[in-house]
Amino acid sequence: MNQPTPSFYQLAWRWHFYAGLFVIPFLVMLSLTGMLYLFKPQLDQLMYPELLQVSPAAQALDADQLRARVSQAHPQAQLLKYLPPASASASAQFVVNQNGRELNLFVDPYRGTLLGSQDAHDNLQAIARSLHGTLLIGTLGDRLIELAAGWAIVLVVSGLYLWWPRGSGGAGVLWPRLSARGRLLWRDLHAVTGFWGAALLLFMLLTGMTWTGFWGTQFAAVWNHFPAEQFRAVPKSPLPTGSLNEAHRQTVPWAAETAPMPVSDPHAAHQGHDMANMAAPDAPVIGLQRVVEIAAAQGVPPGFSVTLPKGPTGVYTVALGADDPSQEVTLHLDQYSGEPLAAVRWAQYGTVARGVSLGIALHEGKLFGLANQLAMAGVCLLVLLSAVSGLVMWWKRRPQGSFGVPPLRHDLPLWKGAVLVMLLLGVAFPLVGGSLLAVWLLDRLLLALRIAGRPAVSG
Repeated sequence: MNQPTPSFYQLAWRWHFYAGLFVIPFLVMLSLTGMLYLFKPQLDQLMYPELLQVSPAAQALDADQLRARVSQAHPQAQLLKYLPPASASASAQFVVNQNGRELNLFVDPYRGTLLGSQDAHDNLQAIARSLHGTLLIGTLGDRLIELAAGWAIVLVVSGLYLWWPRGSGGAGVLWPRLSARGRLLWRDLHAVTGFWGAALLLFMLLTGMTWTGFWGTQFAAVWNHFPAEQFRAVPKSPLPTGSLNEAHRQTVPWAAETAPMPVSDPHAAHQGHDMANMAAPDAPVIGLQRVVEIAAAQGVPPGFSVTLPKGPTGVYTVALGADDPSQEVTLHLDQYSGEPLAAVRWAQYGTVARGVSLGIALHEGKLFGLANQLAMAGVCLLVLLSAVSGLVMWWKRRPQGSFGVPPLRHDLPLWKGAVLVMLLLGVAFPLVGGSLLAVWLLDRLLLALRIAGRPAVSG
């Protein structure tokens, strides 16, 4: 007599494989682009030394003098952002919009010479970051990556159930049987990398999910709050501070994204001036050098960026996404008076925001220098090995002459728990839950059509 097939488990088994086929291309892409971005500091210095490095001199020009040199070289360009030199041997950088094209301009801070330019979107790191976050297709790409990351979490958790050790030996679970050949070797590679890498992969997926446009935004809205009195006394824009971040470039730290964006007071431009000498309401009274001086007085460490005001109510935003999250700063200044309107620092982060910020710093390989970079690169390599071995194992076990799911195994325990966990994850990650429901309905429909198409058997 044949052993009865648990239908729920059979459904979960099919979904595990089909979801794996959907997720694998995304995991490969995320691992490769992630490794590129992990080593951004080293790669940038290797690829663009003539843009990033300068010979120090006795006296540096101030930010307004450098801006004048840039305006002279690019008179039609609109200045968007200024990045002061982070060290004595580093160049200054201006981000401009010229005829609809965003450029990074590099300037020698001592001599005022333009070192060169770079397309802000069309360079290795910008492309890697945009691919990693949006597949270069905006919101749709963000949602696809979020869906793939959510399903990858489901795969990791369900995979632990599927490969849970059933015997006392560690071969094939704790270490691969290298003497094995064919499908068994690939199975061991998949199981062992999954076993040891599960926690690390979950960490990478969950910290990455905090940046997504749907789940990440909802997560931040629930857990990331700031003291109300911090923003009560200043007028606010309807846009959050996170609107300054873009797919190809991060400006403000994650923890500051949900903070309100203050606005400048155009009337402050006229304080202390008679009517004949009033500045135009859309012309900032304070210059870039004054912003840099205010940032230094406010204790902002080197390495920050200055985003220029947009329109008569825009603000200067000084932002530092430091390698150590406790040094992060987001400071908004009135463009006319230079008055600090709001500052978001580590002290204002809630417990969850601090934990996520530390997790993101680890994810990006920033917290512990090269050791952190190498560790995260190792996780990416584990993911690649697990993805490739899973694909090969599926191919070797698929039904002969079919593109379908490998035969169902009946010797695996805890299948009900695995299904329950998948359902809970579907609730925790709504895009996964919605796709889970859609796949279930499609599966039921196809099954009904197959049954309806079978010829009737007479008794």
